[in-house]
Amino acid sequence: MTTQNRGSIAKVVSASLIGTTIEWYDFFLYTSAAALVFGKLFFPTNDPLTGTLLAFLTYAVGFLARPIGGLVFGHFGDRVGRKKLLVLSLLLMGGSTCLMGVLPTYATVGVLAPILLTLLRLVQGFALGGEWGGAVLIVSEHGDDKRRGFWASWPQCGAPGGNLLATAVLAILAATQSDEAFLSWGWRIPFLLSGVLVVIGLWIRLAVSESPVFLAAQQKNETATHAPVVEVFRKSWRAVLITIGSRMAENVSYYVITAFILVYVTTGLSLPKSVGLNAVLIGSAVHFVTIPLWGILSDRVGRRPVYLFGAIGMAVWSFVFFAMLDTKNAGVIILAATVGLVLHGAMYGPQAAFFSEQFPTRVRYTGLSVGGQLSSIAAGAVAPLIAVALFKEFGSTVPVSLYVVAMCALTVIALLAARETKGESLHSEVLTERGHVSA
Repeated sequence: MTTQNRGSIAKVVSASLIGTTIEWYDFFLYTSAAALVFGKLFFPTNDPLTGTLLAFLTYAVGFLARPIGGLVFGHFGDRVGRKKLLVLSLLLMGGSTCLMGVLPTYATVGVLAPILLTLLRLVQGFALGGEWGGAVLIVSEHGDDKRRGFWASWPQCGAPGGNLLATAVLAILAATQSDEAFLSWGWRIPFLLSGVLVVIGLWIRLAVSESPVFLAAQQKNETATHAPVVEVFRKSWRAVLITIGSRMAENVSYYVITAFILVYVTTGLSLPKSVGLNAVLIGSAVHFVTIPLWGILSDRVGRRPVYLFGAIGMAVWSFVFFAMLDTKNAGVIILAATVGLVLHGAMYGPQAAFFSEQFPTRVRYTGLSVGGQLSSIAAGAVAPLIAVALFKEFGSTVPVSLYVVAMCALTVIALLAARETKGESLHSEVLTERGHVSA
């Protein structure tokens, strides 16, 4: 790769990373707020766990909108290009998050408050459903075949980057404000901050060039002309199923480690919320650094071996994780979250390149987005809900661990059914019925 090409891909990676970090900041900010304050402000009940469950229901609604966003953004992204859709997704996400920061609470307007919150959550989910596929694609399609795992892993860093940013802001507010002040008005600050971040993200993202793979396909009249989703389910259904199955362990484990931990630490262990926030904060920082390392490893040994290591390791760690939390030692809790997120990175690092390599260019945005976001409904959307419900029903974290293990088993099955795609060209246009790529 020439110096000019390295500079070009570095600019694309930076734009995608900053954009995805901002969008995940918005999305995870809601997750943390649902665990910490939304139950009290928008769903007041006599039972704190019931209020939290109701708050997580609106959290899950955002996931329901993600496949719709993936379908809409994928449809136009496969027909008119990746860049324009990425700009639109950032505007939608930032606008809905800012409006959350000025919402009236249940005490002010009654049932209208949770209704408005739910509507804005739907917009968030719709935007994120289109963001992820476009962000990883524009990097994958700019990078070279031999180092795609490394380059495409950087937009994945937007998830821990956004979580890191959201958790850091909340941790600072929790440390500098009383619980009463934070509950009264302090929680609004991180949501309003999103407006500033979106302006920065747009400025950087508008400077990025369109995907060269898409432009080449467009010149050859090989881009989608009708409904890409129809072609995806007719010719690439196997790749969609592999994408869905591969995300089950990754999605569920991530939200158990980063969202349910806040509930368990405060409600189950009666520890200050800062203990859980600090664990997620430090774990996310390490997660951010290690994701590209897993991407590099996938370029050398293959996508599947690295992904399998993460899924199997997470199944084992799901029991160790809660045992370490039960010590109530802040340092041990931090270590539990950090190791869990490093294992998650083994799945998340190679994921973008691995999924991109499953679909031809003409339907790649749609296939990647629909497959990825359908799995979000079955996995990420319900993970905190199921975890909280299991803990509330059995008074133990063992059922939660078994739930994670079951999802890891599904992911292992999907990976064993997939082909190894390391080093394949994204210019290949035809997927044969046996799943091999031909030019």
